[in-house]
Amino acid sequence: MLLQATLIGLFCYLGALSVPWAFGLTGGWYVLSRPLVSGMIVGAILGDVQTGIMIGIAVQAVYIAMVTPGGTMPADLNFVAYPAIALGILSGKDPKIAVTLAATIGILGTVVFNMMQVINSYWADKTDKAISSGDISGLRKYSVYCPQFGNFILRFVPSFIAVYFGAEYVVEMLDAVPQVVINIMNVLGGILPAVGIGVLLKQIVKENSILLFFIVGFICVTLLKLSMIGLAIIGVFFAYLHFNYKPVKVATITTIVEDEEDEF
Repeated sequence: MLLQATLIGLFCYLGALSVPWAFGLTGGWYVLSRPLVSGMIVGAILGDVQTGIMIGIAVQAVYIAMVTPGGTMPADLNFVAYPAIALGILSGKDPKIAVTLAATIGILGTVVFNMMQVINSYWADKTDKAISSGDISGLRKYSVYCPQFGNFILRFVPSFIAVYFGAEYVVEMLDAVPQVVINIMNVLGGILPAVGIGVLLKQIVKENSILLFFIVGFICVTLLKLSMIGLAIIGVFFAYLHFNYKPVKVATITTIVEDEEDEF
């Protein structure tokens, strides 16, 4: 468990915002920190890839439309992606409960994120002074090494503690929770992915007619029981039709009708 907790804490740091080692934002924040990816990674580390992917898919749906305008973080996706999914797997409970657990930890993770922002403001001030004095080594120290060291501590340490020491307590806590509360957590865990998809639709659907494509896909999955490959093929077909669709110009038709009336 020591090695597993260490690996999860390390990936939690590599996938964090402002970490350059995993190809910057592209490989870290936008790949490693996505629950869909982290679920597989955490599942492989803990020896249960299937459960990890199932929880990762459910959690990803919740945060599929999450944006961080102006650096504000509604929930820390990094803690959702690693310690939360790890605790969900180790608890052995239904993935819906893991979704509720992940959402709670994600909100608590914003405290760590805000703390990191406050600490980095101090290093930014030191960097400005190093630039003013022409101190190149100080510039490198205060703008790269110190912020990354603080980011590592704030990501690795809580993740390691949560996975190494917290798994047992999470299991005991969930076992001690009344069944009514467990049922409520199941319901909330089932609603949260729908909320995430709803927020995404709100952002990308600019015309009500576009909802028809969503309805067709929903029917194909729920009623026709199509696989993701079949659904993707149908999606490409509709995308091709929509892209090449050219509405008929009413003015042209009106002109032709008027010309025919004149000849008559």
